[in-house]
Amino acid sequence: MPRMSPTKIETRRGCVRPPHFDILWLPKAAMKSMEGDSSDCVLVVGVSRPKMALAILTIMLISLFFTFHLIYDSALNSLQTRNVEHSRPPVLLLSKRLYPAAARRLPQAIIMGVRKCGTRALLEMLYLHPMIQKAAGEIHFFDRDENYFKGLEWYRMQMPHSYAGQITIEKSPSYFVTPEVPERIRAMNSSIKLLLIVREPVTRAISDYTQLRANAATASPALPTPNPKTFEQLALFPNGSINESYRPLAISIYHNYMHRWLEAFSRDQLLIVNGDLLIEDPVSQIQKIERFLGIEARIGTHNFYFNETKGFFCLRNETSDRCLRETKGRKHPRVDPEVISKLRKYFGEHNQKFYELVGEDLGWPEE
Repeated sequence: MPRMSPTKIETRRGCVRPPHFDILWLPKAAMKSMEGDSSDCVLVVGVSRPKMALAILTIMLISLFFTFHLIYDSALNSLQTRNVEHSRPPVLLLSKRLYPAAARRLPQAIIMGVRKCGTRALLEMLYLHPMIQKAAGEIHFFDRDENYFKGLEWYRMQMPHSYAGQITIEKSPSYFVTPEVPERIRAMNSSIKLLLIVREPVTRAISDYTQLRANAATASPALPTPNPKTFEQLALFPNGSINESYRPLAISIYHNYMHRWLEAFSRDQLLIVNGDLLIEDPVSQIQKIERFLGIEARIGTHNFYFNETKGFFCLRNETSDRCLRETKGRKHPRVDPEVISKLRKYFGEHNQKFYELVGEDLGWPEE
């Protein structure tokens, strides 16, 4: 079976061989099965130059590779801009300059407050924003020595993966009331932004009592327990005076803790979030936070729906609806209105001191 020379165009019985290709051409007579074909020659598929074949294959593979990454990157950016779970870092094969990888970063903002003010709800609401990444749970890095002395690298490893430009946020309510925390946070990042969520003190104290009683009931359900004391019995002494040492009341005196934060940070680094309004009108508070954090306004009324059964707003994104845990929105016991009025008068002076410190009147009732 003769082979055509690769150095020139040859013509044989009307068969023209293209230049620069080393391809095998056969006369029609060599293939009896082609008797019905009108052509004089048959092209036999094959390449006799291995280097050229390898070059063509390499180009094809590189083209497929870049096509795959363009599709992958487009899909990744689409997911990043939608409200979906995006905490797992992608595996990127190209350079970090073209496809910057996610990394664990120290938080640029921290949510704090007093127990039962709504720190968890606030964090979950902010997580609806594509530019927010949140830590999975309460880290308790700055308020617990056993964690703090593990160092900042340990703390950083507790953070979620995020992209450059995204804001990493963690929340631990007890940061606000722990004396050492302001200076510890300042030592990590003196320009950090702080979100302090507070609620009307008496309502918060009753909610705190409700949770403490529920936790005590579930701690040892098999053991018989005496009837728990009512909120009134714990908040007031038998003579009717206020039990200022009762923890749910003591930590509702916000100005006792606020001054330490204003000594460590400038006022414009700290945003007061009204926890009562967060329950009634979450969008107004979230939009205020978006402006404070310097991120695009993305969260609106379309991200919330009111759950009639639970009695509070639940969250909605493009893919799913969800409510907070069953423990959120727990029904409070009935408290004597006279006790509530007495406590609100007691907190009136303390609230005014808090308003003066933060330069903002939250309008809490005083009777």
